[in-house]
Amino acid sequence: MKQYLAIDIGASSGRHIVGRAEGGKIVTQEVYRFPNGARQENGHLVWDTAALLSSVKAGIAAAFAACGKIDSIAIDTWGVDYVLMRGEEEVLPCYAYRDGRTEQAIAAVHEIVPFAKLYERTGIQFQPFNTVYQLYADKCAGRLEGVTDFLMIPAWLTYKLTGVKAHEYTNATTTGLVNAETRAFDKEICAALGLPEHLFGETVQPGAAAGRLLPEVAAKVGGEAEVVFCASHDTASAVLAAPVEEGEPYISSGTWSLLGIEQSAAHTDAESRANNFSNEGAPGGRFRYQKNIMGLWMLQSARKELGMGFAEAEEAARACPCKALVDCNDEIFLAPASMCAAVREKAGAKLSKAEVLACIYRSLADCYRRALAEMGGKAGARFSALHIIGGGSKDGFLNELTARAAGVSVIAGPTEATAIGNLLAQFLAGGEIGGIYEGRELVKRSFPLQTFEA
Repeated sequence: MKQYLAIDIGASSGRHIVGRAEGGKIVTQEVYRFPNGARQENGHLVWDTAALLSSVKAGIAAAFAACGKIDSIAIDTWGVDYVLMRGEEEVLPCYAYRDGRTEQAIAAVHEIVPFAKLYERTGIQFQPFNTVYQLYADKCAGRLEGVTDFLMIPAWLTYKLTGVKAHEYTNATTTGLVNAETRAFDKEICAALGLPEHLFGETVQPGAAAGRLLPEVAAKVGGEAEVVFCASHDTASAVLAAPVEEGEPYISSGTWSLLGIEQSAAHTDAESRANNFSNEGAPGGRFRYQKNIMGLWMLQSARKELGMGFAEAEEAARACPCKALVDCNDEIFLAPASMCAAVREKAGAKLSKAEVLACIYRSLADCYRRALAEMGGKAGARFSALHIIGGGSKDGFLNELTARAAGVSVIAGPTEATAIGNLLAQFLAGGEIGGIYEGRELVKRSFPLQTFEA
């Protein structure tokens, strides 16, 4: 029986999960977990890439120790960040996406390539940390001089394990430099911005083989294994595990949420640009046409401020008849000194603690309703079901409210979607399943899903 190792790394932690297909189901076992996080260095926010690589190798060793053999390994991480190399040496520091160094680069990039043109060619929404702005900041700082390679973080980790350099498609699209029509790096944009052409090679699809562990790595971790490319952008892996039917929408729900549908072609029109939709890569050269919307951040912040646990806050909100609503996408809620004060200000009322929580819950459900209607209008569809995956899928009260507000059936789960999607890409590469939808049927049989009716 084949065993696969999913290495799923987020901005605050990483974990190694071994999975296998057994009895028509996916069986998983977490074998290692480690902290991750950007740190301040000389006034900048940077990643400790050496520590990250060390943790990846330690987790692989733990997997071999726990399971005896591992047939393949794949790595997913957050998007947009990367490592530059001069030969075999990394160009340090490796900046984190929340570092403020792109401020001047953004205006300079848009002066050369107006954002309307960038969007028309790539379909990627504006975010100040998009790779295109980071790379231009590097160019202006002279950091690209003599650089031989540019690798997104999961691609760099894969290279350090195998010696193979490649650009995986789903994560490459987060750069804002991949042409939405050709699915390859846009040479015209790169040239206009003065970014070296040799840094942008061909992209590979999830499921492609990278190679076997280097002998010195295999000796260190205690075993040999194939390394493959999964959908290495973590959101792409999560959506791969969403048990959706063709054309059904999903919300990848966490601190921040993404609402989207899978499409065979990108929407790069002016309306999509104005509404801040993005077209990020999905396996098979497809796209996730999606929009960033408010997630659990408002609830998390209010609970922390009120000193309340999850169950206590949900119970208080359920019992409260408050019908006040606020616009969850208002910028006031991004980083307020007091979330409760911000909610009261926008609601225009002196709300009690319970009323603040009830207002947030109902406002989130209304936010999802409006975003779903906007998505349906753009896709020319009326949705009857909405899949909610990720950690936020465990919030039963919010699922109930969303179902009622949007008039759809909400199917919640799986919660550990990213690691499961990583494993599914390996199952495809290993011949365990014949396609994406077969993998999603496997997810339905393997993990508890809960339905909330309108």
